[in-house]
Amino acid sequence: MEKINIYGVVNKVIGNINPAGDASRDDIRLSNLVEMCELVELLVNDIRDVSKNKDRYEHSMKKSGEYADNFLKNLEL
Repeated sequence: MEKINIYGVVNKVIGNINPAGDASRDDIRLSNLVEMCELVELLVNDIRDVSKNKDRYEHSMKKSGEYADNFLKNLEL
């Protein structure tokens, strides 16, 4: 069974976010961009919550927290 590509699914569900320079299409694409940004904000907040575990003594929680913290530090914003 083939693994589902979540990135591809999200792009299909939300739609194209790149402006085309055509007013008849760009309103929809802007709306898609807003939806994509809202999703990313929710995902980053979830990752930020996990990163709070980086100083835990439980190995599995600490490992997840450190991974999340490292991910956030390496985001190019």
